[in-house]
Order: sequence, then structure tokens, then C-alpha cells
Amino acid sequence: MQYSFKEVFGTLVVQKKLFDVVAKPLVEDLIRGKNGLLFTYGVTGSGKTHTMTGSPGDGGLLPRCLDMIFNSIGPFQAKRFVFKLDDKNGVDVQCEVDALLERQKRDAMPVPKPTPGKRQIDPEIADMINVQDQCKVEEVDEDNVYCVFVSYIEIYNNYIYDLLEEAPFDPIKPKWNNCNTPVRNGDFIPPQSKILREDQNHNMYVTGCTEVEVKSTEEAFEVFWRGQKKRRIANTQLNRESSRSHSVFIIKLAQAPLDADGDKVLQEKEQITLSQLSLVDLAGSERTNRTKAEGNRLREAGNINQSLMTLRTCIEVLRENQMYGLNKMVPYRDSKLTHLFKNYFDGEGKVRMIVCVNPKAEDYEESLQVMRFAEMTQEVEVARPVDRPLCGLTPGRRFRNQAFQEELSRKLEMRGGPVDAETEEQSVLETVLQNFPPLPACELLDINDDQTLPKLIEILEKRHKLRQMLIKEFSKAVLTFKTMLQEFDCSVASKENYIKGRLSEKEKTIAGQKTEIERLEKKIKTLEYKIEILEKTATIYEEDKRNLQQELESKSQKLQRQASDKRRLEARFQGMVAETTMKWEKECERRVAAKQLEMQNKLWVKDEKLKQLKAIVTEPKNDKPERPSRERDREKPVQRSVSPSPVPNAPPVRLRHRRSRSAGERWVDHKPPSNLPTETVMQPHVPHAITVAAASEKALAKCDKYMLTHQELASDGEIETKLIKGDVFKTRGGGQAVQFTDIETLKQESPTGRKRRSSPSNPDPPEDAAESEWTDVETRCSVAVEMRAGSALGPGYEHHAQPK
Repeated sequence: MQYSFKEVFGTLVVQKKLFDVVAKPLVEDLIRGKNGLLFTYGVTGSGKTHTMTGSPGDGGLLPRCLDMIFNSIGPFQAKRFVFKLDDKNGVDVQCEVDALLERQKRDAMPVPKPTPGKRQIDPEIADMINVQDQCKVEEVDEDNVYCVFVSYIEIYNNYIYDLLEEAPFDPIKPKWNNCNTPVRNGDFIPPQSKILREDQNHNMYVTGCTEVEVKSTEEAFEVFWRGQKKRRIANTQLNRESSRSHSVFIIKLAQAPLDADGDKVLQEKEQITLSQLSLVDLAGSERTNRTKAEGNRLREAGNINQSLMTLRTCIEVLRENQMYGLNKMVPYRDSKLTHLFKNYFDGEGKVRMIVCVNPKAEDYEESLQVMRFAEMTQEVEVARPVDRPLCGLTPGRRFRNQAFQEELSRKLEMRGGPVDAETEEQSVLETVLQNFPPLPACELLDINDDQTLPKLIEILEKRHKLRQMLIKEFSKAVLTFKTMLQEFDCSVASKENYIKGRLSEKEKTIAGQKTEIERLEKKIKTLEYKIEILEKTATIYEEDKRNLQQELESKSQKLQRQASDKRRLEARFQGMVAETTMKWEKECERRVAAKQLEMQNKLWVKDEKLKQLKAIVTEPKNDKPERPSRERDREKPVQRSVSPSPVPNAPPVRLRHRRSRSAGERWVDHKPPSNLPTETVMQPHVPHAITVAAASEKALAKCDKYMLTHQELASDGEIETKLIKGDVFKTRGGGQAVQFTDIETLKQESPTGRKRRSSPSNPDPPEDAAESEWTDVETRCSVAVEMRAGSALGPGYEHHAQPK
């Protein structure tokens, strides 16, 4: 397997090189007011704690970071208690008086202050913090004052504990375990777990965490070592001193600018910049089947692996959101570790991770997982600029104040006493008075003293001469000053004249520019008025256009509706025309057939009359007509002609309806309006039926049967009627459905369609002529017949009329 990283360090790398590459940029950002986060991540026993803390004689990343911070801000640190942390992750600035009171209160406490002798109890500390490199940040704002606060917490079993909290331990008083039973010889009871909260700047912090103000590297590392002794360390099969918790050492740096005099801290909370560097030593990840963990050790391993898995999940979601432009929620709250450092992943500072790898073959699988995750984290880039407050004061205030204090001290040393706030004029006057001869003692103790007064007179005369001389010099100086003042006045007057001339020119130019500006303003107003008129006109036109478009759309819709109605009417009229045409064609055919039948009947009557007349004419006169007997008439059937017997005055035959096979049930008789009456003898008849022109849900819900009358043209041109029957049943959705079960066909045939029987050549009819007359088509069409079973005239026929 191959993995690529930004930097790879070998097994023989020294701590200084690792610090210069990884941690030094974070310390520089810390002093510039930016946040930083440094992880050590890897399998148990891979060297995470050694990388962070170091070993005797070679300090790790943590002591080197502290040493670099104090080397950089050492001469610019504020006095103790000038900066005071509040309970809401903020910093306040106190005045010198309040800070002094705080210091006096601390000195008066009975608890002894830490002394340098205590640090020599553990020689490892001195070797670790004895860094000879003297590394420091080059660009430090010298007009700011700085203060460092440190805190040390651990995350154990997903609970946060303060390692610097002083928890009293009473060995006499019994301790209580989870079963509410006293434990005399129990382990050290852990302090109360802390709660994570969010400040007004949406930064996460630990509520009630102990934060110690430190002024040197030794003091800060002593605080760290005091908390390190309380850290959860347990023996496992992989490491005899395996860290069973995540430790977080937080370095907070508060900085505020000096006032305008460069002497005191500016008493404005908005100008305070608070930055922090978090150094995290993660617990080792391992498989429980290799550590042989049981009981509490197994629960610890589960919580460790769960928090590390949550860290991986957060990094993976950030990577997906960045690469694919997603907005998935990052599960920070699933673990206290990720929730504490939520701000760093949101872009509040730089994040660095040191991956520690142990080349043991047993750690191969775990090392692959660690390096795969570490390689993936390199693709995540979150950065957000930090806006520092603008001070607005002149830089270099501190050094000017220091120079002033040094000069003041030098003058105090020269004069041998304090110097009041005197002006330069008073100092010059003192210098002049020192040049006068001192006055002798003027006290007269003897009446006969003749020396004191003459000496006094002599000295006063000298002082008078010196005064006259000083007056003359002063007069000369005054004359010189007056001359210089006059020259200065002249030069000032000339300069004023020159300036006035230039000003007059400038005023003329300004007047011309004002005139031009007024002209342009008038032009602008005119153009604005025109623009306003054009905008109003455009608005009116747009409104008209909108109205016309709406009218056009409405008319277009109306035209479309009219066109669709026209097409619908055309289709309807075409159907009606076709239906009417078909109906009238059938009617014409029926009338033509009836007319032909009537004409045939007339021809038959004429033929009969002609035959009778012919028989009378051809009958011999001498032959006496013989009346046939009744028996003979019965035996001999009447001879019929080829033409059917006419029925001009036959009574109308009453149509008989054929009863449906399912007459006892409720039917829906669906007859479309385009159906034509069949006009046959047999008609379908269903009693108690609901006749509809179109099948409806309401009609189907009331009946059990359904019948559809369908008509179409047969191949011979006749109308064929089909009765399509079916059962009605309810569907699961509450509707009605029809299942077709039977089809009956009714066909209408015209008599003209059959072939007429030709006239026999023999005028004498055969014996079965009477029977053949009733089987003839014309005969059967000229009488009324009814379908009945069991008739002697054939299958289902019985006559009720006699042929003519």
C-alpha cells in the first residue's frame, strides 16, 4: 500500500525538525490572533504521547510551543491580573488599581505560591523545558500587551474532566460506589464532569474549567505536569502505560493595545483579541481482541473507538460537502471530542494532524486504517479570515514612552531630586538666577559691624550691573526678535498676497466650474424629466401591450373553442346524415319491396281473371256444367298460380314479443339512439327493464343484468341485430362492472330476396299441391303466422288464415 502526505518523518527525526515544520506556524498564528489545533493520532504504542511531551533532555512539541510563545512576548507581558477571564469564554481588562488589589489578595492567601525548588523534585521537567534553541516570532506587535492562560482537560468515556481542579481527598471519610456501599480503600474519586457550552461568538468551551495565568515556560509546564499526573493511564496488553483518555492542553493568548501615551492598557473590551492553541493527545485506537480488555478496560476501548470513529465521520462529511457541493449535516454532537473542536472544522483556525505509525507487523491492519483516514483528511480545506479590531492609535507608542521615562530618570539623577511639571521658561529662569553672585549673610549682630553692609552694597551693585547688562541683552534680543518678526510678517504678507492671488484664480475657476455644474444640473434635470416621460410612455405602452396580448389570447382561445365546436358539430352532423341516409335507404327498399309485392298481387289477380275468362271462352257450349261434389273439392286442391296470393285487405298482424330467458331478473336495456326498428314479427321483450340510451353508473347499480342492442349490416345488405347480454357485479372500489355471457342474433330478411318458384308446365296440380302452397315463400308471407312448437306444418309453424 502507498499513501502520500505533506511531510514524512523518519524514525531518527529530532523533535526540533518536527516542531519547525508542524507546530511553529501554529504558534506564529496564535500570536497574530488566530486559532490552531494540533492532533497526534495513531495506534496504541505508536508514540503519540512521546511526540507531544518529549523525553528527558529532548522536549516535545508542547514545551517547545510554550518556550516559543514566552520568548516572543516576554518583554511585552502585562502584569498579573490585568487580564481577567470571565465565565463565558471572554476576557476583561482591569485597571492597575484592581489588578494590584487582586495581587495583594493572592499574596495574602495562606496557600503557598509555587517556588522554583518544587520543580526540582521531578528532574524530568527541567530537562524537558530546557530548550536551547531560543526560537521566537519575528513580527510581534510591540504596542500590545500579552497574557497567557493555560488549561488542561481530558475526555474519558465521553465525559470531560478538569485535570487542574483541586478536589480534596479525605481518606478517613468512606467513599461510595455505584451500589451505594462504602469503599474504604478505593481509588481516587474523579472530579465532577464538565459541560460544553457555546459563547456569544459561537465558540465551544468547557464550563467551569480551571484556567491558570502563567508568566514563564517553567510555570506553564509545571501546570501541565500537575495535570498529567491525574490523567487516566491504564495497563493493557499492548502498552504498559497506555493513555485511556483524550487529553487537551489549551493555551489562550489575550492581547490588547496600549493607550495613546503608550503606558497603560486600553480599557476597551472590543479591542481585546483572544486566540487559542489546542494540543490534543488522542487515545490509542486498537482492537479489543488484541488488547484482551475486560470490564472497565473493554468499555473504555469502546468509547475511545467510538469517539475516533465520530472524528472520521465528521472529516468524511466535510470532504464530501467540499468536493461535491453538498450541504450534509456534520455530526459534531455525536462525541464530546468533535463537539469541543466544532469551530476549528468550521474554519475558525488551522488544523494539523501528526500520524504516528508503529512498524510492528501486529499493527498492520490498524495502521492501514489510520493512514487511509489521515490521507483523506488532507483533502479537506476549511479557512475563514479573522477580522482583527482596528486600534487607530499611532504605532511605536511603547518605545516613545520608554524613551520619555528614561530621559526623565536621567534628569532626576542629574538634579538629585524629583522634578515637578515645570515649563521650559521656568528652567531657563532658574539657570539665569544661578549665574547671579550669591548674597552674603545680611544679619547684623553687632552695631560696630562695618563690613556686612559694604559687602552687601557691593554685591547689590554687581547684581544691578549684571541686571542692566541682561536688560541690554534682552533689549537687543527683543530688537532682533522684532526685526525677525517684521521680516516674518513681511514674508507672511507676501505669502498671503500670493495665496490671495492664487485663491482669486481658484475662485474664478471654481465659479466657472459652478456655472458649468449648474448648466449640467439643468441639463440633467431636463434629461431626467424626458426620461420620466419616456418611462411613463413605455409603461402605458407596456400596459396596452399586456392588455392586447391578453385580449389576443382570449380571442385565440375563443377561436379554438369555436373551431373545436365546429369540428364536433361537423362530426355529429356527418353521423346524423349517415344515419338518416341509411334509414331512408332502408325505408325506400322496404317501400319498393311492398310496392313490388302489391304489383305482383295485382298481376296475379289479373292472371286469375284471364284464366277464368279463358276457361269460359274455351269451354264447350253443349257441355253442361257439372258442380263438383264436396268430397271432390276436398280431395282435389285448388290450383294456385305461381304468384302469391294477394292480401290487400288482410287484418294487421299483432307483433309478438319473444320473452327473454332471464325475465325474472332486473335488466338494463341499453339501446343506442342510432338503432333502427327491426319491424319483424319477433321482438325481444324484457319486462321491468330500465331502458337507457347510454349506460350509466346509476342504472347499473339498480340492476343485475345488462343487455346491449347492437345493429350492423350483414353480408347480404340486411340489418343484423345482436343482443349482447351480461351480468352486473360490484367492484372492490365501489363501482359497477359488466361481464358479458351471451349473444343472441336477430336477422331481418326481405321477401324479395328469395327466388320465386317458376310456374309449372302442367296446369294440373299434383296431389300435394295444397301442402306445397303453405311451404311456398309467397304464401307464407301473405298470411299471418306465429311460432309455436308442435305444429303439423313444419318445425314451429301453424297458420291462422286461408289462402285465396
